[in-house]
Amino acid sequence: MGKASRQRRLNKQKERQRQRAARGASSRGAETGFQGPGHQPGPRQVPSQKEMVVSLIAEAVGAVCRGNQDAYGACLRQLANERTPAWTQAVSRSLVEFLRVSVTAAWRRGWQPAELARHAGRELSGEHVPVIADMITGEMRGYAAATVDPRWAAQVAALGVASPGDSGAWRGNDAEYLDASRERAGDIGLRGVIAAAIETLHVLQHLPPLEPLLPLPGTARPAAKPTAHEHAEPADERLLSRIRALLAKAESTEFAEEAEALSARAQELMAKYSIDHALLAAETGRKEEPSGRRIAVDNPYEAPKTSLLQTVAQANRCRAVWSRELGLVTVIGFPADLDAVELLFTSLLVQANSAMLRAGAKRDSLGRSRTRAFRQSFLVSYAIRIGERLSEAADHAEQQAVAEQAAASAGSGGGGKDLVPFLAARHQAVDDAVDAMFGDSLTRSRAIRATDAEGWQSGRAAADMASLHNHAPVADATSV
Repeated sequence: MGKASRQRRLNKQKERQRQRAARGASSRGAETGFQGPGHQPGPRQVPSQKEMVVSLIAEAVGAVCRGNQDAYGACLRQLANERTPAWTQAVSRSLVEFLRVSVTAAWRRGWQPAELARHAGRELSGEHVPVIADMITGEMRGYAAATVDPRWAAQVAALGVASPGDSGAWRGNDAEYLDASRERAGDIGLRGVIAAAIETLHVLQHLPPLEPLLPLPGTARPAAKPTAHEHAEPADERLLSRIRALLAKAESTEFAEEAEALSARAQELMAKYSIDHALLAAETGRKEEPSGRRIAVDNPYEAPKTSLLQTVAQANRCRAVWSRELGLVTVIGFPADLDAVELLFTSLLVQANSAMLRAGAKRDSLGRSRTRAFRQSFLVSYAIRIGERLSEAADHAEQQAVAEQAAASAGSGGGGKDLVPFLAARHQAVDDAVDAMFGDSLTRSRAIRATDAEGWQSGRAAADMASLHNHAPVADATSV
């Protein structure tokens, strides 16, 4: 390269450097307000009202995340400053927009409506649950009923938010949401309502992912019309009603022998229901796959309660995976077996709680309370003994079904379903479903200790008197 060419390249490099420096100075001047020499004044870029509101909301959520109470309080003061009606309406619109986007994002991460509402109450307080409920019901208005799974719709209906036709209901006008919430909440004022929305938004934006168990709103397909063979569903419902009635009576009686007889009968009927349901699916050629249901297990004594749920699940050919931090257990199994687990777990928990309350408070020889140790030991022992009884009942029911099926097969010339390998295949399908959902993330939980001898003996005695049957579940992936 000649000397002249090198000089031209050097000049070009210097000019590019000069232009970059000028652009940098201009940018810094815009940020700091500094006006360089020769600057011609022009219109300043003033942020819009919406931009100011959005910025304050983002700062408030960030302050909650950092635990900076001073910064959080400053943001709340500015947001709640009713300088003009338009300002408060802008705050209302932006908060609703953020919250509803976060709700739909939570759905895509596997969360269901009832789980979101429960999590808000668990992590925050009861004042925050209506915020979640309002956003869920508001968002659901955008979906046709035919595209929403009935189980999802039932959860939304159970949130207890007033319907749009009610005089006190929020009708979906985003600009009026804060005023409607302030009127409903009573004496917490505008700042309290905004704080509830900000704190709910923070929780929604920090949700861990869950395993998706239901189709999202807008994606569900209408159920296919049942075939002639599938019209047994009303009979199934009649059988379930009989089982529920038996369990309700077992929960209310004070006579141990009566509770025992009622619960044994309920367990027998549930086992028959489950096996008959499986055989019907096989005979009609209806493809049935394992699925999951999440059951909430709350403190106190959530570990022994989860152990009880696990024993119920195992006896009914299901698997249970516990998300300890969320207080949720995912139960994986075939639909009829999941029905059994829900019914029986709920009933047994009611019976256990009643027996513990009847035992009353406990104190040691020095007068110190040992009620907690007693109740923890009670529930541990109760779960173990219930597991033994359920396993015996399940084995007996299965052996009886196998014998009946073999007799029916022999009488019809051998055309019946061989029940033993059939049930084994379904058990393997459940294990495969657990592996597909959770993979290598499962860990074993440590056994729960029982430290109170009286509690242990009382729990075992209560389990012997309990009425057997089933009642409803998710997972940071601790297998129990």
